[in-house]
This record gives sequence, structure tokens and C-alpha cells, in this order.
Amino acid sequence: MPTVLTTARGLDIGLPGRISTHKSGGRDLWTGPLKEMPTDRTEATWAALDEVLDPELPISLVELGLIYDVELIDEIVRVQVTFTSTACPCIEFIREDLIDRLEIEPWIKKVEIVEVWDPPWTTERVTSAGRAKLGQLGVGV
Repeated sequence: MPTVLTTARGLDIGLPGRISTHKSGGRDLWTGPLKEMPTDRTEATWAALDEVLDPELPISLVELGLIYDVELIDEIVRVQVTFTSTACPCIEFIREDLIDRLEIEPWIKKVEIVEVWDPPWTTERVTSAGRAKLGQLGVGV
């Protein structure tokens, strides 16, 4: 069942109704559901994932190289994701953000998150766009 964004007065606008614990992931910048079924669902999924920001830096998980792969099987999306470390304090926030962003798309009925630890994440996975954004923030990679 797609997540319904909260719109009621007094609640956190933009947060899915079932989520009230945080506002990470750049939720206020998410474009919302596509109006029509995309012709390339894989490309549309990657574009949606590119809107999910790291909770600690204003850079997408895609740009950080944390998303390893996306697989679509009917209305199920399987996302292979890693984290910068096994002790990352934002793992749960990131999982919620990934699921919540994808589930607002009417053509996605279920999101499966698969954690990948091999190969481990390194700064080599950061995209050129991600490196530019990090550089603007004074973070060298």
C-alpha cells in the first residue's frame, strides 16, 4: 500500500502518516508521486532514490554511492544499499527514507531493502556530482 503523505494541520507536513520520528532524507524536497506510469521504471526508481538525502549531509544516497543496485520485479522494488559503517547511527532513518520515498509511487507496492557489506563502501564510490557537492561543503574525498 503506498504511503500517504501527512497533510493534516498540526502534523508534520510532508511526512508519511506512519512516520513521525524524523525529517531526514530531504523529505521536504521530494517531488512526490509521478502522475503517470513511467516508461522506464528502473530509471524512475533511480531518480526517486536520488532525492533521498543522507541525514547528516545534504547529498543524495545515490551521489554518495550507497545504493549498489535496484531490481524491479512486477510491483516490488529491491534496493541494494550499504552504509558508511556498520555503526552508522542513521541506518534506520535511511531505511525508512528509502522505503517512504519509493512507496509514494503508485506503481510500487512493496520495497525490499537488502543491505550489502561486500564490497564495503569507500569514498571511491562517490560520484563526480557528489564530490563537487561535498567540496562545496568543505568535505574532501
